[in-house]
Amino acid sequence: MSPEHPSRTALATAYLRAAHQLLDAEPKLLDDPVALTLLGPEAPQQIQAAAGRYGSAEARGLRAHVILRSRFAEDRLKAAVERGIAQYVILGAGFDTFAYRQPEWATALRIVEVDGAATQQVKRAMLRAAGISEPANVAYADIDLESEPLRAGLQRHHLQLDTPTFFSWLGVTMYLKPETVDDVLQTIAAFPAGSEVVLTFAWPKDEAEPGDRPSSLAERAARAGEPWLTFFLPPALEQKLRAFGFTRVRFLTPAESEQQYFSARPDDLPAPRIATIMTAVR
Repeated sequence: MSPEHPSRTALATAYLRAAHQLLDAEPKLLDDPVALTLLGPEAPQQIQAAAGRYGSAEARGLRAHVILRSRFAEDRLKAAVERGIAQYVILGAGFDTFAYRQPEWATALRIVEVDGAATQQVKRAMLRAAGISEPANVAYADIDLESEPLRAGLQRHHLQLDTPTFFSWLGVTMYLKPETVDDVLQTIAAFPAGSEVVLTFAWPKDEAEPGDRPSSLAERAARAGEPWLTFFLPPALEQKLRAFGFTRVRFLTPAESEQQYFSARPDDLPAPRIATIMTAVR
């Protein structure tokens, strides 16, 4: 991934969230009225024109994962705010829309979007073009995690390092070198007790069930210049997190996903069959 160019996979993810609003049945896994607006007036027609592609089994599975991870992170964030968390850091924010549709319970948060400068510049231009204002409680931290340690970047942007903080880190770990992932996790673990991270990860391609293997997605990301570099199996990742100082580690299991998020809606989107979303609390 080049720091001089906006992330192609981040933009593709934005289209998946928008497609969910347009193509998928009610109730939505994630109500995101900003998703289509952000992408511009031509986005609905573009998505409708590609409805066949968005309706393939692989596309529906990927879309379900993208929506589920955001929904789970936002549910965990709400619970964190209820216990007193007042700072929210979105690592690899891309074209995430939470800050621009934030519910009443989030308005007292300090929200910091972390991403490369090029992606942030494109996103903020899109916000202006769509007439979406930047809320007063949102800040933008341009940090390239591969060239600047997260802690140094957060200090450069005057983040409060002594405040319990909630981090979301969705769809990012696989694009980073293993040592960079370790640096980020250790940095989060150095925040005060009660801090939390929700993150996603990719299994090694030969470990998942055939229908869940990420090989085709990884190949498309590589062709876009954003190859996958880091993979985890859940036991090894849990061991790593506990070694770094996280005391509560939980994976969102397929059974929990089905019961909590999919059982009350139509079967147009499949529940996950392996655990790739997790939370860890200091």
